[in-house]
Amino acid sequence: MSPLRGVLLKLGSVVLFITMSSLIKSIADEVPPGQTVFFRSLFTLPVILAWLAWQRELRAGLRPADPVAHVWRGLIGALSMTLSFAALGLLPLPEVTAIGYATPLLTVVFAAMFLGETVRLFRIGAVALGLLGVLIVLAPRLTLGEPDAATASASLGAVLMLLASLLSALAQVVIRRMVQTERTSAIVWWFAVASTLVGLASLPFGWVVPRPATFVLLVLIGLVGGLGQILLTSAYRFADASLVAPFEYASLILALAIGYFVFAEVPTLAMLAGALLVVAAGILIIWRERDLGLERNRQRKAMTP
Repeated sequence: MSPLRGVLLKLGSVVLFITMSSLIKSIADEVPPGQTVFFRSLFTLPVILAWLAWQRELRAGLRPADPVAHVWRGLIGALSMTLSFAALGLLPLPEVTAIGYATPLLTVVFAAMFLGETVRLFRIGAVALGLLGVLIVLAPRLTLGEPDAATASASLGAVLMLLASLLSALAQVVIRRMVQTERTSAIVWWFAVASTLVGLASLPFGWVVPRPATFVLLVLIGLVGGLGQILLTSAYRFADASLVAPFEYASLILALAIGYFVFAEVPTLAMLAGALLVVAAGILIIWRERDLGLERNRQRKAMTP
């Protein structure tokens, strides 16, 4: 155990994943989401292979114990990724980030529904607080009346990102079952394979021939995403989840800075207020899980943004 190393690795993964999201947003008007999913997943594969070879886990790490579970996790996760990539082209980066924080809140709900986990009053209250924050972020986007084109586009982006968070939470519930029999490396690898295939299946729906500069960015998205996944997995090897997990919310600060300076996105008071509530709720849930001694390390290591 090396807590400082774990925290630094976690922060490194946060920086890489926000960088990846920013690159995806920069080409969202040019490349369809399904095509971006394909490149993001395809060029993650060699990074994961190299890492497993270095860890001397190449053969054992890729062997699935329950292939059907990997198929379900892959389909759900790939669809969530596709929706979130589409949302990045329609919403400001900080809003996408804030709505994405609904995933751990919804995971608590789904774990109680599908896994029979006990959820006590404290966590119910934290989830309610966080979902209230999500509603505050969403409210300005879900206006009544006849919207103009920009408003309709933003509303669609909000709905897509909320659906992406819901599917991501379902994927985490599947992972919580899988970690009882599957290696983390197998979960990460076969998800990347499944996402590549799902992205490829979107080819008939209108891929484009990317410009050379855009192609370079697509390759970079995959490489950055793969490296981010390795740093995230390694972080939970060196420090407890209760220490490392809260640093995920540093992504909001980075998203605000990149949104403002790169994409000229000025955050609204509603977005900031809602995001703070969601962050507070997420930290309360993490604290409570540590207090109850719930083990989430392997599940978090298998998460793929």
